[in-house]
Amino acid sequence: MSASDAQRRVALVTGASRGIGRAIAERLAADGLHVVLNYRSNQAAAEEALAAIRERGGSAELCRFDVGDEAEVSAALGELKSRHRIGVLVNNAGLARDAAFPAMSLDAWREVTRTTLDGFFLVTQALVMDMVGARWGRIVNITSLAGQIGSRGQVNYSAAKAGLIGATRSLALELAKRKITVNAVAPGFIETDMLGALPTDELKKLVPLQRLGTPHEVAGLVSYLVSDAAAYVTGQVIGINGGLGAG
Repeated sequence: MSASDAQRRVALVTGASRGIGRAIAERLAADGLHVVLNYRSNQAAAEEALAAIRERGGSAELCRFDVGDEAEVSAALGELKSRHRIGVLVNNAGLARDAAFPAMSLDAWREVTRTTLDGFFLVTQALVMDMVGARWGRIVNITSLAGQIGSRGQVNYSAAKAGLIGATRSLALELAKRKITVNAVAPGFIETDMLGALPTDELKKLVPLQRLGTPHEVAGLVSYLVSDAAAYVTGQVIGINGGLGAG
């Protein structure tokens, strides 16, 4: 097995303990990759996700670190890279701290942008040179419809996700010659805990397909983007939103 073949078999998914991240980790493991599930604090959920993968015959392990903490990222990924050549990176970790903009605190702004944008920077920069050396890699950034069209009460979240879209397009240009693709997936309303107490029946009325999406549908798109079949797809922001915001 060549170095690049070995590298293609290992994926790191950040924020993989639940929701979209967990679904992505489960799908990539089902596709035959060894998946490293990152989590920050919810160890019980992370262990449950790991057990679910292994029960289905998949290969996976856990890796705890805060994606926005430079020291934690450096220590965790330094150790991880001593054991694996990571060729697939899914930057999924993110959080919401919603408030009307006049009432939004600076801490709420910083916490959201730190996780999404600093997290993208720190984790991707730690891994990208190994991909460059192997002349192969797949980077998928999970952004949001909110980063494309905005969202009331989510100026911080929308700004962070819009920034991730710009980073995706720019990095794709830098890495294309090395056969490394960089794409973004922009989910709309997906059935996860992040919807919280929002009125789902009202949300469905906004969606042309008249339903919410599922984490597994997002995972299916990510599965395609990290595959060899998507080798000519880079610098793209692909919506998965039931037609909301289309046109």
